[in-house]
Amino acid sequence: MYTENNYITANYIAKNKLLNGYQLSKLHTFEVAARHCSFAMAAEELSITPSAVSHRINGLEDELGFKLFQRFHRKIELTAEGQRVFWALKSSLEYLNQEIFEIKNQELTGSLTVYSRPSIAQCWLVPKLATFSELYPSITLNILTGNENVNFRGYGIDLAIYFDDKTPEKLSCQHLMNESIVPVCSPEYAKKFDLGGHPENLKLCTLLHDKQAWGYDTDTDEWSMWARHFGISLEETKRGMGFDRSDLAIIAAINHGGIAMGRKKLVTKRLENNELVSPFPEMEVQCAQRYYISTLSSRECPKINAFIEWLKSEVNE
Repeated sequence: MYTENNYITANYIAKNKLLNGYQLSKLHTFEVAARHCSFAMAAEELSITPSAVSHRINGLEDELGFKLFQRFHRKIELTAEGQRVFWALKSSLEYLNQEIFEIKNQELTGSLTVYSRPSIAQCWLVPKLATFSELYPSITLNILTGNENVNFRGYGIDLAIYFDDKTPEKLSCQHLMNESIVPVCSPEYAKKFDLGGHPENLKLCTLLHDKQAWGYDTDTDEWSMWARHFGISLEETKRGMGFDRSDLAIIAAINHGGIAMGRKKLVTKRLENNELVSPFPEMEVQCAQRYYISTLSSRECPKINAFIEWLKSEVNE
């Protein structure tokens, strides 16, 4: 806490012209020694000898006209005056560090509005946001979700994350990550219908599907694409359940409601903790669709660029 005594001590130091390069070196040595309460540990941090630390402190005390440390046989302690100088220095350094941080990050402040497809927002993006907030505490994130390609200016959107095989016109787009699909269900459901290694038993199951898997009404296209790839007929499968979000189909699958077409990037955690299983793990299909980032233009905007770089780093984790 920066008290009036700290202020007086700082003024005293300034008035006595202790701010040339050599005196600053002594003050730095004092700060390290006071923090450790040890000349030996200060010497180790500063990569000098303990006698050099002692020499600098002695010189500083001579210039100040008062003692900073009490010396004992095996230890040192700050004097009352030394405590005041230490806290004045500590407060000044904290203030200086904050100023430097704010100067470097003066454009990395304010709000950033991100629009995303609901499923990737819930299953992939939102669980990771704490990391971004730790890196950029001055940026306030606003997350919006939906299945439509919205008007950026109308909603004040800075950046969008889409999943499709084509990109919107008049927007600057960057690839984020590829996706693949594989059927997933609860362990209990797989056991109930003897699905392990037996895709022919799908005819007994309820197929759960995202009816808006990409930028238009796709109905059961994810299941159809997968079935075509492996030469499987789903015509005998009478039961189905449709959703407008992939994550809702996954929640239904976790709760034994059927078997869903899972997007690997979004269900990996669920598979790892055994909430879901893949009865046919080798029957995975690469999607033509991909996740990509859209912005209004390719213009330089520090906070948008920071978020994009962070997104890409999370893909590589």
